[in-house]
Amino acid sequence: MNAVVAPPKPSPGPTTDRVAAVKPVSWKVPIAYAVVALLALVAFVLAAPGGRVTTFTLSTGRDFFQIAPVVVPSRATALALCLVALALAGVAAWAASARRGVGVSLPAVYSLALVLAFLTWAAGGRAHPLPLTGLLQGSLFLAIPLVFGALSGLLCERSGIINVAIEGQLLAGAFLAAVVASLTGSAYAGLIAAPIAGALVGALLVMFSIRYVVNQIIVGVVLNVLVVGVTSYLFSTVLKVNAATWNQPPKLPVLDVPVLSQIPILGPVLFHQTALVYVMYVVVVLLQVMVFRSRWGLRLRAVGEHPKAADTVGIKVNRTRMRATILGGAVAGLGGAFFTVAAGLAFGKEMTGGKGFIALAAMILGRWSPTGALAAALLFGFSDNLRVVLGIIGTPIPSQIMLMTPYVVTIFAVAGLVGRVRPPASEGIPYVK
Repeated sequence: MNAVVAPPKPSPGPTTDRVAAVKPVSWKVPIAYAVVALLALVAFVLAAPGGRVTTFTLSTGRDFFQIAPVVVPSRATALALCLVALALAGVAAWAASARRGVGVSLPAVYSLALVLAFLTWAAGGRAHPLPLTGLLQGSLFLAIPLVFGALSGLLCERSGIINVAIEGQLLAGAFLAAVVASLTGSAYAGLIAAPIAGALVGALLVMFSIRYVVNQIIVGVVLNVLVVGVTSYLFSTVLKVNAATWNQPPKLPVLDVPVLSQIPILGPVLFHQTALVYVMYVVVVLLQVMVFRSRWGLRLRAVGEHPKAADTVGIKVNRTRMRATILGGAVAGLGGAFFTVAAGLAFGKEMTGGKGFIALAAMILGRWSPTGALAAALLFGFSDNLRVVLGIIGTPIPSQIMLMTPYVVTIFAVAGLVGRVRPPASEGIPYVK
C-alpha cells in the first residue's frame, strides 16, 4: 500500500512577504483635505462679497530696501488658493492609492494655501493693511513659552518621565524672574533665575515619581495646583502689598543683529528680538544634536525605550531620568521668563493661561523632536498672534471666536495632523531594579 505524502507547504519567500506587508489604502487624510478645502472655498469665495481688495505690507522702516505693498483682489486670490488646496488633496488621494507617503512638504504647502486664503478673506476691504512681517515677528515671540515648554516635555518623556507639570514650571519661572528682576533692577538677572524655579518643580516631580513611585500624571497635576497656590499666596501677601519693590521687573531690551536684522521680512522676524529668542535658537539646535547625535542622547532615549536593557549595559536608569527631568524643568522655567521680563509685565495670578498644556500638544505634534516641537509651537504662536492682528485691523469674525482660535488650532492640529505617533515605549512606567 502506497503512503500518501502531503505536498510540502510553500516556504515564505519574497513574494509572500510583500503580500503580507501590503497595507490597506486609507482615504482618511485625502478626504479630510478635500472637505476642508471645499469648506474654505464656500466660506472665503462663494459666501464672500465681491469687489474687495486685500493689501499686504512686507517691509518695515528699518529694512535695507523697501518692498511695495502687495494689493490683490480678495475673491479671485482666495479662489486660486482654494483651488491649489483642492489640487493638493487630489495629489494626496493619488499618493494614498499608490501607497506612497507625501512627506511634510504637501501638508505644509496645503496649510500655507489655506492660511493665505483665510488672510486674504479676513483682511479684504479693510482700511488698514495686513502687516505680514509684524504677524510673523509676533508669532515667533508668542511661541517662546511653547517652545521651551515642549522641549521640557521632550527631555522628560524621552527619558520615560511624563511631565504634566510644565504649566507649573512656566508659572514658577515667571514668578521668580519677576521677583529677582525687580529686586536687582536687571532683567537679565531674572532671566538667569527663572530656570532655577523650573528645576525645583522638576526636582519635586523626580522625587515623587522615582523615589516614591507615585503615578506621574497625578504628580504633575498636583504640582501644577501647588505652584498656582504658592504663587497666588505670595502675590497677594507680598508682591501686591509692595509692588514697587517686588513686582516691577524691567523688560529685556530688543537686540538687533547687525546687517541681518535689516534684511526685508526675515531680518525683523528672526534678528530683531530679545535675548530670550536667541537663547531659544541655541537650545533648539543644541538639543537636536545632543538628543539624536550624541552618546548622552543615545542613553537618554535608551532609558525611555527599554530601561531594563539600558540597565544591563551599565546605564543608571533612574539617575539618567532624574537629571533629564530636572534639566527639563529648568528649560520650562526659562520659558516662564517670557511672561514677565521678556514681555515687560508684572507677575499676575495664573498668568501662564494654560500655555503649558499647549506646549504638551506641541511636543506630541512635533513627534518628540526639538525641531518638530519648534515648528508646532510656531504654528500655535501664529494662531495666537493672528487673533491679535486681526482684532487690530478689524475683521467680520466675532471676538469670542477669535479668542478660541489658539485652542481650536491646537485640537485640530493634534487630532488631524499628528496622525499615528508612538511615544517612548517606557513612558510613565517606573523602573524598579
